[in-house]
Amino acid sequence: MTDQQHSPSQGFERGTDGPKVIVVGVDGSDSSLRAAAYAGGLARRQRALLAIVYVQPVMSAGAALGAPVAETTDAIAEGIVAEIRDATERVKGIFDVRWEFHTFRGDPYSGLVKAADELKADAVVVGASEQAGHRIIGSVAIRLVKAGRWPVTVVP
Repeated sequence: MTDQQHSPSQGFERGTDGPKVIVVGVDGSDSSLRAAAYAGGLARRQRALLAIVYVQPVMSAGAALGAPVAETTDAIAEGIVAEIRDATERVKGIFDVRWEFHTFRGDPYSGLVKAADELKADAVVVGASEQAGHRIIGSVAIRLVKAGRWPVTVVP
């Protein structure tokens, strides 16, 4: 009998020593900002990279006819980054977290899946949906959990 040992050359394995990259979806809503705070705490404790992701909606046909959707979503992204930088500055030296901000385009579910794949996420954190209709058709959080590709934490 021989002992088999796992060597680093055998490939990347997620989640073996705790998360190294935590993706959190933010959209400016209260629940997404609570999720970002929660994910920040996880990242700090795990010494993981916090990847803050904002998914910009794709322009609809109505928006293509002149509605300033792209400008609005850019402004939301800029506002989120400013808020994160302010919070980071307030706790500097007490609560240091390595973080990056990313924007992806698409619907929230597909954008977060793409982000988690591209950033090699070990965990995904999202806020609970604040829309009543999601109880019927399913929220982004439920769809991420059902995908079963990463541990998903849903913050109320």
